[in-house]
Amino acid sequence: MKTALLIIDVQSGMFDHEPRADHADAVIARLNQLAAAARAAGTPVVWVQHERASAPLIHGSAEWQLARGLDAQPDDHYLRKTTPDSFLRTGLHQQLQQWGVGQLVIAGYASEFCIDTTTRSAAAHGYAIILASDAHTTHDKDHASAAQIRAHENATLPKLGSFGVPILLRAAAEIAFPASA
Repeated sequence: MKTALLIIDVQSGMFDHEPRADHADAVIARLNQLAAAARAAGTPVVWVQHERASAPLIHGSAEWQLARGLDAQPDDHYLRKTTPDSFLRTGLHQQLQQWGVGQLVIAGYASEFCIDTTTRSAAAHGYAIILASDAHTTHDKDHASAAQIRAHENATLPKLGSFGVPILLRAAAEIAFPASA
């Protein structure tokens, strides 16, 4: 099954300023490893960037740019979004269909918002999913730490069997991309 890698919202506004996203450097390193492995296999790499009409994520602003340390390449694909759902009003589903993609590896930021929502939407669109368990993150919240939120998402999302597609949980180092035909 053809796969694509979605790296969601790893942007300067959340990663390059204090307080930084939880384990930001380790997550960026894992994202770079995933992207390199995907490219080596001929798998599309899609960088998703959230934007708003007001600060801090105004399209083109310094905070909107991809975070420092990410190894994004000119031949990668770039997608703008305005909601937590990477599919809503973005053309992502149509692009994935053109590529013949049936499975997504999902990673990035924020575990409880855009990762959760995009994972559920991808499953609703019929995509099999591999959630990179150690390559998504968030910030501490009043009600829970970032580690607790990530653990909750890692425990909850793979249990969503009602969509009829698998949602698998894998550490980034365990994710292999099949060579494109």
